[in-house]
Amino acid sequence: MTAFLTIIVVLFVAVAIWQMVKIFDLAQVGVSNSQIATDNDNKINAYLMLAFLAFIYIITIVCFVKWGDLPLMSNAASEHGSQIDNLMIISMVIIFIVQTVTQFLLHYFAYKYRGEKGKKALFYADNNTLEAIWTIIPVIVLAGLIIYGLFTWTSIMNVNEDDDPLVIELYAQQFSWKARYGGNDNTLGKANVRLINLDNANILGLDESDPNAQDDIITTEVHLPVGKPVLFKMRSQDVLHSAYMPHFRAQMNCVPGMVTQFGFTPTVTTAEMRQTPEIMEKVANINRIRVEKSKELAAKGEPALDPYEFDYLLLCNKICGKSHYNMQMNIIVETQEEYDAWIKEQKEFKDSLIK
Repeated sequence: MTAFLTIIVVLFVAVAIWQMVKIFDLAQVGVSNSQIATDNDNKINAYLMLAFLAFIYIITIVCFVKWGDLPLMSNAASEHGSQIDNLMIISMVIIFIVQTVTQFLLHYFAYKYRGEKGKKALFYADNNTLEAIWTIIPVIVLAGLIIYGLFTWTSIMNVNEDDDPLVIELYAQQFSWKARYGGNDNTLGKANVRLINLDNANILGLDESDPNAQDDIITTEVHLPVGKPVLFKMRSQDVLHSAYMPHFRAQMNCVPGMVTQFGFTPTVTTAEMRQTPEIMEKVANINRIRVEKSKELAAKGEPALDPYEFDYLLLCNKICGKSHYNMQMNIIVETQEEYDAWIKEQKEFKDSLIK
């Protein structure tokens, strides 16, 4: 109802403004209505360009002071995270410098070379020097960024099999995730969506005759030992999904009909991350909001919200359907001892089937 009333008010205000404009036009009868700009018009517009330039810079400074969070990127929890952050920071710094310079030149030239009676514009049919400058500089800058990005990407994606990474499958479907561990042999068994059989709880389509599949472990959350390289193998049951783990600076599409992969080494446990000042401030702010919301729910006789606690998350970063927003899974980074204790409690595939 409030939204409807707001729309009605906005509509009435628009009609009132339109009527006022019509009255103003009628009041200008007999007044010169030339469409040709005068020196005074150009002068006003020139000063407005400078004023708008000042407005852009002032707003930028205010945003940095009020909402700027330096360093620009933080809380990376993987070995390669700092490389991704450096690449992003360099890109943003270059964009900021170019934007600052080009906006100044655009608005200053509009002021300095405003139209004036008797002033003749200087026209260049072409200028090879200028064209070379504004072509070569962007080429050098972009080539540097692209080459640096390629080296960064290559160093991340070339997982060294000699490091004996922990192999985990991330299985995506509308609208949930499943994780599959390779078991004692750290080798994932064969799987195919055509082998899914809900009658015997074979929910990921594992090949029941494959010896490597017998000790696989299927879970609804991911546990990772800190400092241990991890290689994720990714599948999708239905549509295109994207496995996104923001704190680990990791993202890879999950494509139906093929297996994709991404590897990294977690460096900060969940418990350690929960104790960082940034996360503690975030959690406290969220819980303040939940307390206020819970008061409203209690007044309606509804249950209160549970307190929020930070966890690393696996998210879907592709809009995959109506419940896309809810497609997430917890990632727990822990010590090797804690991981070993957890994995021993999990049921192997051969024991999870309904006989």
